[in-house]
Amino acid sequence: MVRPDWVPQSVDVSVPSIARAYDFMLGGAHNFAVDREIALKIDKMMPGLRSGTRVNRAFLGRVVRFMVDQGVRQFLDIGSGIPTVANVHEVAQDADPTCRVVYVDRDPIAVAHSELMLADNDRAEIVAADLRDVDGVLGSPEAQRLLDFSQPVGMLMLLLLHWVPDEWKPRELLARYVDALPSGSFLAISHVSADTMGDPLYRAAEVINSSGSADQLTIRTHGEVLELLDGYELLDPGLVGCAEWRPTGPGDISDRHEINMLLYGAVCRKP
Repeated sequence: MVRPDWVPQSVDVSVPSIARAYDFMLGGAHNFAVDREIALKIDKMMPGLRSGTRVNRAFLGRVVRFMVDQGVRQFLDIGSGIPTVANVHEVAQDADPTCRVVYVDRDPIAVAHSELMLADNDRAEIVAADLRDVDGVLGSPEAQRLLDFSQPVGMLMLLLLHWVPDEWKPRELLARYVDALPSGSFLAISHVSADTMGDPLYRAAEVINSSGSADQLTIRTHGEVLELLDGYELLDPGLVGCAEWRPTGPGDISDRHEINMLLYGAVCRKP
């Protein structure tokens, strides 16, 4: 294949990327045949999956607007992915142009396109980092410039923690980030679960985990996701299907219950 100019030289375009597959699911253009192949294979196993990605995107918008309504004016979006539509900075700055956003991702294409998109936005930047490098993320020049850690921060980890295997100690990793945030900060997560979808999701996980991708899917139950949030102030309505977290209209909800419940979502507040 002809290598597009926008692809960093470090990217092996023969290996699928979950970030690029997700971009394809959302209708984006920054993906390759290998990404589309795995996305379509999973979509065939789990009909309606594209609706699930849009349910998560709608959840992102509601969460950001909620945090702005609560007085938050700075955001840390970890595992932000390839920019598509209704990104955190767009939603937040539409509500209040003074909002500041720091994105974090390790995918080279996600980083490269975020840099291009944010080139003229002095209130939003991206950090190229692995989420396990907590000190590197929080101490990065971008975070130090844009985030005031004496004021509440809205931290998002959407579609992220299910890519964190148990051996990485996700609860401890999450706690290191939350501990660095001041009182009054918020944490939003979304996490895939097989509680409703069952076998099709486990088969999809096998496809992903045997594809050669660096991203390996860890499926957790409702109770296991709740354990990750133990000790935090879970806001109403708790850990629910993303579509059920304070929906504002029919566009937030799929017409299939199992799609609405494919991803759990929650927002916590740090006392």
